[in-house]
This record gives sequence, structure tokens and C-alpha cells, in this order.
Amino acid sequence: MIRLELTSMLRRPRTWVTIAMLNALPLVVAILLAVTDLGPRPGTGPPFLSAVLTDGTLFPLAALGIVLPLFLPVAVAVIAGDAIAGEAQAGTLRYLLISPVGRTRLLVAKLASTIAFVLLAVLVVAVAAYVEGRVLLGSADPSGSVTSVSGSTLSQAEMIQRTVVALGYVTVMMLGVAAIALFFSTVTESGVSAALGTVAILIGSTVLLGLDAADVLQPYLPTRYWLAFVDLFRDPIRWDGVLRGLASQGAYLVVFLGAAWANFTTKDINT
Repeated sequence: MIRLELTSMLRRPRTWVTIAMLNALPLVVAILLAVTDLGPRPGTGPPFLSAVLTDGTLFPLAALGIVLPLFLPVAVAVIAGDAIAGEAQAGTLRYLLISPVGRTRLLVAKLASTIAFVLLAVLVVAVAAYVEGRVLLGSADPSGSVTSVSGSTLSQAEMIQRTVVALGYVTVMMLGVAAIALFFSTVTESGVSAALGTVAILIGSTVLLGLDAADVLQPYLPTRYWLAFVDLFRDPIRWDGVLRGLASQGAYLVVFLGAAWANFTTKDINT
């Protein structure tokens, strides 16, 4: 079942159109930076964007900072929100459950497909941005060393290791979004409604992060630690925000996946 879902996800044109759209904005930004040679002041704009003019190999990190606040979570919400609700809307969910599949097995297969999409999307964005950065913006140091956020120098090996960890971190952040969307997908029979419900939660979280009155809630909001991957490129690494982000998303995964399983395995399926 999992193999069938993965194959179906990879064969859907929607998957690749969504990934192409994710890569469109970073490409436009890279072209503009290369043509104008004008970047934001240090400390403003997406993370690492001010540094890519002198070192294009940092552009994968800047690209993640560009797509992470909005485009990547929306894409994940659309894919995960359609997982169960899309089958119900198309009238195929009941027939899937008539066959000897089982609701838990179907939910696990849909989750595996969603996880695969998140991994694929993050990896493609990073690889495409690396190529764009090298071609359009160049590399600062032939030895491959990179200046960290703290101003010290990181070797090429250290940079690769930290980048891999950052990609994994961003993936976990998006799995929290996927869990929320998958829960909504078991509640409604409309993939669009499931995606909109997820996006509404993320927008509400972002708004509350900007309110001083919501200080008590802010450490628990789903979007609070999304950009903490920047701390991986400090010297030494600041693990506090990263570990809190992982713990926060782990909690969202447990709660919303558990709720999705409880709801899906007990609800009446009429379509």
C-alpha cells in the first residue's frame, strides 16, 4: 500500500507542478541579485540573503528562508490536506476501505506519501538553489570555507554537515504542518477545506508571534521555531532554539496524528 501511494504521488503532475512553483521565487530572487548586485542589509530579509552576493553557495539556506514562512507550508498543507479528504471527495475512499486494506494501514500509507513529498520538496529546493547560487552568484572562497553567522570561518566539511542538519530540521518543521493537515483531512471531505484550515492555524500562529500580549502562548505556537535552523550556522551552534523547535513539532506530530487516527478509525464512511 505504501509503495502504491509513493508511486502515485511521484506520478501525479500536481506533485511536480507544486515543487516547480516552490522553486520559482528563489530563482527569481537569484536572478535579481545577480543582475542588480543589490541585496538586503545584514540582519534584514530572509536568513543568509545578504550574504549570498559574496558567496552563492549559501543560497540554498537563503532559499529555505524564502519559501519557509509561506510557500512551503502551504504546499505541504495542500498535499496532506488532500490525502484522505481527496479520496472522499472523489468517491474512492469507500472502495479503498472495502478492499482488505484497513483504515490504519491506509492512514499510514497516506502519511508515508506526505513525508516523502516533504523530503522531496525540501531536497529539490536546496539542490536547485545550490546550482542557481553557484551559476548566478559564484563562490567566495576556492577552498570552500564559509563565514558563519557569528563571523568565524567554517570549513567545507562543517558547512556540509550543518546544511544537512538544517535540511532535516526544516523537514521536521513541515511534518508538523503535515500532521495538522492530515487531521483536518480526516474531518472534512474537501481537500481545499483541510488545507485552508491548516493555513488558518499557521496564519493565526504568525499573527500571535507579533503580539506582546501573547507572550505566554508564543513558545507553543507551531511557527515559533521554524527559522531556528539559522542557529546551526553560528559558532558555537546555539542548540536551544533548535531543540525547542524539535520538541514543539514532535508534540504537534503526536497530538494531531493521534487525533487523525482516532477520528479516521471511528468515523462513518459514506462516500
